[in-house]
Amino acid sequence: FHEYVSHDNFYEMDPVMSRNGGPPEKLPGEGSDVTINEAIRFIGGAKDAGKPFLAVVWFGSPHEPYSGLPEDLALYYNLPQELAGREVGLTSNETGRPTKRPLRDVLRERYAEITAMDRAIGKIRKYLGDAGLRDNTVFWYCGDNGNPRSSGHTASPLRAEKGHVYEGGIRVPGVVEWPAVIRENRVSQVNSVTSDFLPTLCSLAVVSMPCRPIDGVDLSPLLRGGMDSRPKPIGFWRFDSKQLSKRNPKPYIEASLQQGTTPLVKLMGNIATRNFRNVHHPGITGADYGGPRSFVDNRYKLVVDAGKGSGVELFDIVEDRAEEKDISKEKPEITAALQKQLREWQDSVLRSLMEEDYQ
Repeated sequence: FHEYVSHDNFYEMDPVMSRNGGPPEKLPGEGSDVTINEAIRFIGGAKDAGKPFLAVVWFGSPHEPYSGLPEDLALYYNLPQELAGREVGLTSNETGRPTKRPLRDVLRERYAEITAMDRAIGKIRKYLGDAGLRDNTVFWYCGDNGNPRSSGHTASPLRAEKGHVYEGGIRVPGVVEWPAVIRENRVSQVNSVTSDFLPTLCSLAVVSMPCRPIDGVDLSPLLRGGMDSRPKPIGFWRFDSKQLSKRNPKPYIEASLQQGTTPLVKLMGNIATRNFRNVHHPGITGADYGGPRSFVDNRYKLVVDAGKGSGVELFDIVEDRAEEKDISKEKPEITAALQKQLREWQDSVLRSLMEEDYQ
């Protein structure tokens, strides 16, 4: 990035951010509003300079420990009283440590964060319109994972939650606005993923792709209404990184240079920042292929080792998006074919992890 304002992880009100790697500074205000104001400032600078722009926004919301402006919290004082009888685990805003609170109170704060984020998205869309940029700006929104446990699963029809490879952990909203090209509202049934951003944006900007393995596909035909299926499946894998520590991997840089600098409410390892540990992969072993994983094709989805005793499962996610019926025994050929493709994809991921694709 030519310019950035960042936090080491998630953030709440009055976020402490680093501007272009400089010393952390507190930016007063509601977190989503602060974030969008910075994006608008950057886009305005590009407009004034007569340059095209790529702006990437990652909100800190909604993320526990939740908080909200009084006017946003007030919108949700009428949540069902029965929710007060359920408790959920999350982080305490006061101590930074795990606590349990009534779901009704937690959802009020979570919904307040979502409301503020929604307002911030509206603010940047209005800015693009007022600045004459909206028609030919591709505005792409998506979530990054399913509902966390602290959300209480109050309404989701999908199986499982954040951190799982079932649909409740990986299927999220995706919305694209591009008035100059997408002139009528429509809903696509084509599965897509954030790995598709790179090839799609390169295609739209007429920029050559790097010469290395790429997981994503070009979705520009989809945006123009000419794509009704995905050419290759999407892989999800909860890689077991803990087993690496037993193999004494070599760090990329000194641990002191990987220490977080922007504070979190949530204590991690008894400290109020998020420290990182990036290492060279010490070599591929059989243990590297473990962990929950799934492979999502246009209709069928393979799920492997997603939970205790789950083994290999196959679901028809067109007819059974809730993943209630395992049809792996009924369709052994499809199951075997997706298992083979999944293993080949894991091979490719591990080669990248070994830095073979980046020489």
